Amino acid sequence: MSQAISVTILTKNSQQYLADCLQALHRFAEIIVLDNGSADETLAIAARFPNVRIVEHPFIGFGPMKNLAAQHATHAWVLSVDSDEVLSPQLADELLALNLGDTRQVYSFLRHNFYGKKHIKACGWDNDYVLRLYHKGTTRFADLPVHEHILTEGMQVQRLQGTMDHFSFNSISQLIGKMDQYTTLFAREKRFRKNSSPAKSCFKWAFSLFRNYVMQRGFLYGYEGMAISFSNANGTFYKYMKLHEENQRLGISLVITTYNWKEALGTVLQSAFNQSELPREIIVADDGSRDDTRALVERLAKESPVPLLHSWQEDLGFRAAESRNKAIAMATGEYVVIIDGDMVLHPDFLKGHRRAARKGYFTQGKRVLLSPSLSQDLIQRGPKVISPISSGIKNRLNATNAPFLSSLFSKEKTGIASIKSCNMGFWMEDIIRVNGFNEDFVGWGREDSEFAIRLLNSGTKRQNLAFGGIAYHLHHQENSRQSLAANDILLERAISEKSTFCPNGIDKHLTTA
Repeated sequence: MSQAISVTILTKNSQQYLADCLQALHRFAEIIVLDNGSADETLAIAARFPNVRIVEHPFIGFGPMKNLAAQHATHAWVLSVDSDEVLSPQLADELLALNLGDTRQVYSFLRHNFYGKKHIKACGWDNDYVLRLYHKGTTRFADLPVHEHILTEGMQVQRLQGTMDHFSFNSISQLIGKMDQYTTLFAREKRFRKNSSPAKSCFKWAFSLFRNYVMQRGFLYGYEGMAISFSNANGTFYKYMKLHEENQRLGISLVITTYNWKEALGTVLQSAFNQSELPREIIVADDGSRDDTRALVERLAKESPVPLLHSWQEDLGFRAAESRNKAIAMATGEYVVIIDGDMVLHPDFLKGHRRAARKGYFTQGKRVLLSPSLSQDLIQRGPKVISPISSGIKNRLNATNAPFLSSLFSKEKTGIASIKSCNMGFWMEDIIRVNGFNEDFVGWGREDSEFAIRLLNSGTKRQNLAFGGIAYHLHHQENSRQSLAANDILLERAISEKSTFCPNGIDKHLTTA
């Protein structure tokens, strides 16, 4: 038995084809027009049709907007149509006659794309089957700002015979305008999820032009085929160039843990001031140091190129987890890099972390172990670049700063082997999702491993940073490990219970921050 279908349409300044679009849909039970700020006759045109209901909402991305429109639909079956698309009478008849009994079916049909009045069957515009009819209780659009699509996992796709006309563009100006909008949305969507570079942008531009104009027969369609081919190629170039620019911008908060070793902290802070890419702020996570550390931080704050903040808690024993949480709660960056107060930074340390940052991952950096004499020299004379052939260092490979090699050898890794919070980077949203470090940990050890376990269990992956994010570890005596047995129990519990959240975490500091 056929069921009523709600139609959803997104609009903004859509007066040119909206009347034709709505007229072709006049037999459907309901049309939801979701408008995001039209300044032309769009809303007046929509209001003339008795089956149209107008909803207004700011633009939040194409996928979220289409899902929002579906929420306003009265009927469970939803047909998504664009405001410049016109259903053929045959397709309308076919849709309205469907037996919509199986909610796991989704329906597609052929879309004919036009440039002006010319039907273009080249440049990738031919054989354009689009999924548009679905049951909103079973599936939805992916929440993507651009390139949104109906989720089809576990669904069956059925092709219909009818067609729909898509009046894409009338002019070069429209091509350019939509190109700018879509390339910006692409760059924001793929930011720190996909790599790009000027060279990659140029290569993709050339390949796109050849594919559209030659391989996909754009040359057969006169100036329209040339315009579309060049527009597609330019769009490819600009979306990857915009992505490259977006990937250069990352607000990093640098958190430095410390306890009663102001001499080392002074050198570490100086190395932070000398970064080629400065953090948004530097936060000293102080686990109860004496007043001389506070005085040092206050003095260096006057010469710091970025805000230097001091997070202090009373000395009640080794409480690194709580100290880090309090400092992170003060951070304003979207990305947090944590180091220990005995890690002197290479000038490109943060640049290396920024290059390696990827959404859905946390980054484990490495350290270069220094001899006692070299450590003392850095403390007395200040930070300096140490090469892989310098004397007084161990694990020399870790001292190699090579962006190209870093892109090749910084790889995903499973498990928590060699987890060290002395050099790690995290997205703030991931930290908050697992509630930060577990403050049940008191005494040295395993709080970083347990934090990593919860991140991994929650779906955040781990990558090891190679040939970048270089930090030099000052030599010192090892901390007492008398609490390690108790902390091992907490770690094993998180592993066995597949924990993704700790009750005693960062949230209580965020609410009071």
